[in-house]
Amino acid sequence: MGLDLHGKTVAVFGTGRIGRVFARIMLGFGCEVLGHDISHSPDFEALGARYADLDEIGTKADIISLHCPLTPETQHLVNAGMLARLKRGALLINTSRGGLVDTPAAIEALKSGQLGGLGLDVYEQEADLFFRDLSSTVVTDDVIQRLLSFPNVIVTGHMAFFTREALTTICETTITSLNEFAAGKVLSNEIRPS
Repeated sequence: MGLDLHGKTVAVFGTGRIGRVFARIMLGFGCEVLGHDISHSPDFEALGARYADLDEIGTKADIISLHCPLTPETQHLVNAGMLARLKRGALLINTSRGGLVDTPAAIEALKSGQLGGLGLDVYEQEADLFFRDLSSTVVTDDVIQRLLSFPNVIVTGHMAFFTREALTTICETTITSLNEFAAGKVLSNEIRPS
């Protein structure tokens, strides 16, 4: 059985371009949207969303969606400590980077009911599993096998980017960056540390 989004509180970790698009969609469903990021975006707040600390997110968020890069600071951002502070039964969605989630800790939170559901489009060890036909192979990754045994877990094979439009944009951005670099220009798509 599903749930209505209307009236739920959604936490967006990473309020860059993709996080803001997700926030706009959730606001359109009538959700309260809380953000968490190392730098605050006026564009995110202009949507009608607001930033909150981890304590408030833990007590209020019904859904947490991850949209941040994998860095040494964000490695296992979602760990046993964070999961223990969440509202019981919260849902976690990760379409960003597998290493943001400490998967064994998420499994324990699922088993106890602390985490109500998990949606993953990425997985820390995905290189050995995704984009391959493993239908006649024994998968030896016990962690992914355990995840797949839960009725409240959905795992997709890193497919969020796999559309014609997204791949076209990736190619165009790469070509633009190469041309700018070759011409000695400042890269218009360069991501700089805060």
